[in-house]
Amino acid sequence: MRTDLIRRTALTVAGVAATAGGIAGPALAAQAAPAPASVERVASVQAERRAAGERQLDVRYEAQPNFYYCGPAAARNALSVQGKNIDVDTMAKEMGTTEAGTNSINDITPVLNKETGRKAYHSTEMPADKVDGKRVDKLRADIVRAVDDGRAVVANIAGTATDTDGVSHSFEGGHYISVVGYSEGGKTVTIADSANPDQASYRIDVDALAHWIASRGYAS
Repeated sequence: MRTDLIRRTALTVAGVAATAGGIAGPALAAQAAPAPASVERVASVQAERRAAGERQLDVRYEAQPNFYYCGPAAARNALSVQGKNIDVDTMAKEMGTTEAGTNSINDITPVLNKETGRKAYHSTEMPADKVDGKRVDKLRADIVRAVDDGRAVVANIAGTATDTDGVSHSFEGGHYISVVGYSEGGKTVTIADSANPDQASYRIDVDALAHWIASRGYAS
């Protein structure tokens, strides 16, 4: 079943909702000059370890500059953990992003691979009616594997999810986020969200994340 038209329509709705909510905001971290390849490689494997089963990547966060750049912004934040600094306008052109948004995760994965310099990322679809234990376990394993490799995950989500602090995050029309860390062996994951700099980072149960991704997909 084709989902591109469904996604495009959903993202158009997201744009309207986002405009009303005023999600655009200034960057929270100053952009650094691109690092040499050797430095990038070191940065790609460096992460903070606090306890067994936990790893958090160092994100140079920026909020998205408008309501429809969540895809490029999520990719930019994800790649920042590897010391990369890519302009979101450049990414938007490569992803085919318009005011209707970025069509699907399949438009983001090739850009992540291009900027990473290797085919490390692949897209995974999450069927809406099949978010079972097996798929949750796969998402958990994919996040842990990527983060341990020094890479953030980019996920296309829709609907409402509640984080571990009890705060709800609602994107009924669709949105893209970065997954930049995990704890408890991947049971809980850390989100970098470009939509609102006041809620730039939060944690969510991986099962809740899987249901948030349902009908869409993620790049890991």
